[in-house]
Amino acid sequence: MFVDEAKLFLKAGDGGSGCLSFRREKYLPKGGPDGGDGGNGGDVILLCDDNFNDLREYKYQPHWNAKNGRPGEGRNKHGADGADIVLRVPAGTQVFNDGNLLIAELLENGERVTLLKGGRGGLGNNQFKNSVNQAPRKTTPGKPGEMGEFVFKLKTIADIGLVGFPNAGKSSLTNAFTNAKPQMAPYPFTTKSPSVGIIEYEDYARISMADIPGLIEGASENKGLGHRFLKHIERCKLLIFIIDMAGTDNRKPADDYSKLLIELENFDPVLLEKPRLVVANKIDVEGAAKNLTAFKRKHKVEIEKISCLTGEGLKNLKQRLREIVKPTIK
Repeated sequence: MFVDEAKLFLKAGDGGSGCLSFRREKYLPKGGPDGGDGGNGGDVILLCDDNFNDLREYKYQPHWNAKNGRPGEGRNKHGADGADIVLRVPAGTQVFNDGNLLIAELLENGERVTLLKGGRGGLGNNQFKNSVNQAPRKTTPGKPGEMGEFVFKLKTIADIGLVGFPNAGKSSLTNAFTNAKPQMAPYPFTTKSPSVGIIEYEDYARISMADIPGLIEGASENKGLGHRFLKHIERCKLLIFIIDMAGTDNRKPADDYSKLLIELENFDPVLLEKPRLVVANKIDVEGAAKNLTAFKRKHKVEIEKISCLTGEGLKNLKQRLREIVKPTIK
């Protein structure tokens, strides 16, 4: 199950208390104070890790605590600092506090954010020694670590986002181009979560492509799979509209494209400002050529013709995607 939202209860470690101690050794009747300071509490740290794809680990384990600092000891021994806790999250993770305010966003692999600071350790009585007070009995307790409730939300990061109605061929194209293997079947909503794959080229250039679950009319109003997954295309550089040019189930391809544009605009008009490319799938099926002609009369857009079944046009499409996205070579 794909999890793109989780509520967490997090706490940094408390600082250890300072120690009250006096040096007592034979032949040293006035040894003086030697209570050490407490250790600092551990921090709560977020780490962006490309090995993680969603937030399922935090869905089922919402409570996380960093370690407390150890108290100070005699002989001026400083208490050990508490261990930090590092929460690994996928790229695209946003963190909101209990006031629904965005306080952190992790976009690149290896990026680190200290979300909560551990409490400072308390002072031992050795810290209060002075010329007036040679034997202080004062210490301070450790400070409590920060804590809070947070909501983690994931917006998938991909160069290309595939949008289209159910059974248009998004999963088939993802299977043909990438290492991702989304489920395919001849019924609506086979894909129930975004699936990100990598298109690789001979010179090691790479493009990430996200297969977004099928939309229906009213998706922006939370119908069908709703707007839960529409947010995953907000970061894409290019939107590919997969259109079933065969008109399966008496659909009209030209109308399908118009309806997709309406759903995206209703969700966020900014999405229509992104570069987009129409991919006419199932071009090998009888009637597809006629539908394509009608589509071109209604929509003056760039179109790439393909058949995921026969492989027609896939090579040209792969090269066209490279020209648009302009990936860096790693």
